[in-house]
Amino acid sequence: MDTNPSELFSVEGMVVAISGGGTGIGLMMTQAFAAGGAAKVYIIGRRKDKLDETAKLSPNIVPLVGDVTSKESLCQIAEQIKQETGYVNLLCCNSGYMPPPIGVKSTDVSVQEYAKKALEQKTEDWVTTFSTNSVSVVFNTFAFLELLDAGNRKGNCAGRKSQVIVTSSIAGYLRVPGNFGAYPASKAVISMDELIDAATTHIVKHLSGTLAPYSIRVNAIAPGLFPSELAAGLIAQGGTKSDKEPTEEGAYEKSFIPAERLGKTDDIVGTLLYMASAAGAYLNGNVQVLDGGRISQLNGTY
Repeated sequence: MDTNPSELFSVEGMVVAISGGGTGIGLMMTQAFAAGGAAKVYIIGRRKDKLDETAKLSPNIVPLVGDVTSKESLCQIAEQIKQETGYVNLLCCNSGYMPPPIGVKSTDVSVQEYAKKALEQKTEDWVTTFSTNSVSVVFNTFAFLELLDAGNRKGNCAGRKSQVIVTSSIAGYLRVPGNFGAYPASKAVISMDELIDAATTHIVKHLSGTLAPYSIRVNAIAPGLFPSELAAGLIAQGGTKSDKEPTEEGAYEKSFIPAERLGKTDDIVGTLLYMASAAGAYLNGNVQVLDGGRISQLNGTY
């Protein structure tokens, strides 16, 4: 075999931009590229303190304060990268938002009580959820299109073309009775109760075809439960069955997560390096579920 595994999975020399790269899964992504020898890892977010803290991990991490729900902010960031570096090989659209849930399940209460609780939701929470989880993916990609094209023309990533990797969620596949809400709808192909939305997962599949003429690939990771601010509430509902750390095997019942643990950094790093390197160069329009089997324990469309 002529293939060198260390070269096949290499991301050395790449220029990467990651929205939400200072915390949670985005931080795991940042660590993967920084440790893997990427030339530059631009991390984008609203909280300067979090970005600056993450930037201390490596000299090749560059913090950029910006708002992914603002087209103007995204274009300003893209222009700054254009002036500094001139191109991007990989864009990771990772920012996410989860509002408070309805708080009751339709399977457990009367229609009157469910209607009352459902109407206590704030419409602005739904708007923020879709703006952050779905709409920002589209405009982040559009703002970086010319940078991704320049990455192809740069030709510094032999064996693969420029790519967008989106952080979706297994929530986009779920149809759990009574668990309807803004977050799963924003991640859906066909969300709960047949609510059809051109949301994150569908956007990935649609963009992969739309950008094919420019040789820009689009793929996604659909994580299950990983330690993060966003998932803290959902994780708390599961409860551990021992005094083990949540990321250690045996910490959860198999009925909650077959792998018996939460996802950890190595799970993201291994998957991401495969998708970003020459090893994953044939992927396009792919959504990689990464959940330890969690989705197999729930009603869903996957």
